[in-house]
Amino acid sequence: MSEFTERVVKVNGAELALIEGGSGPALLVLHEELGHPGWLNWHRQIAKHRRIIIPIHPGFQTERLSWVRNVRDLACLYGFLLRDQKIDTVDVLGFSLGGWIAAEMAVGNPSLFRRMALVAPFGIKPGEGYIMDMFPMSSAEYLKASVANIAATPEFEHLYGEGSAQQFELWEDARTECARLAWEPYMHNPSLEPLLGGLTGLPTLIMWGDKDAILPGSAVHDYAKAIPRARLHVLKGAGHRPEAEKTDEFVRELEEFLN
Repeated sequence: MSEFTERVVKVNGAELALIEGGSGPALLVLHEELGHPGWLNWHRQIAKHRRIIIPIHPGFQTERLSWVRNVRDLACLYGFLLRDQKIDTVDVLGFSLGGWIAAEMAVGNPSLFRRMALVAPFGIKPGEGYIMDMFPMSSAEYLKASVANIAATPEFEHLYGEGSAQQFELWEDARTECARLAWEPYMHNPSLEPLLGGLTGLPTLIMWGDKDAILPGSAVHDYAKAIPRARLHVLKGAGHRPEAEKTDEFVRELEEFLN
């Protein structure tokens, strides 16, 4: 029996692909800028106690929605998804681009989530340093840059499949959609940071690896300052993917926070 299922749902006239697995209270998981990485060890551990719901961003592995022009539009669409699927008590976990989407959903409707966890979230312009530009390099090079130590990351070879020709096409589709949604300004929204101050009732956990070569620490510290009830947890020795690089610590912190 598969650990997860896949189905397509209609939301506001659009078709969205959902991956679901586990049982228990709902956890909305928003994937990052290269797409959904597959069902990893951290998914398996969290799914023991949570119903994981992963929408695939339009244009990544499914048809693009021409009217979705920016990350805030996508956040609105996912708000409709929760409404239409009658998921009214939900926690959210967002990775990188998905963290930005989660934050936009929260500021649009502060009562939407019970708790919010963000992992190396985009969305805020770093006060120091820069968000790595994913476009001058290949998608495979960007993936390699996202971990601090490939040899010490057992799941690295399994991220996003086996690097087939089809997988490279999906990566390029994802990068094309990222360019549509977040090219200018690059991977942030100038109005997001001040709006985060309105999330006075939303407990928030931010996780970040101190060897992250893609997102500088100033950005996550600014996130932690902007959200009144936010706590920042730094995973030592991890890069941009602490869920794969420091899985045990990542799962422990996430479960303690959600529970």
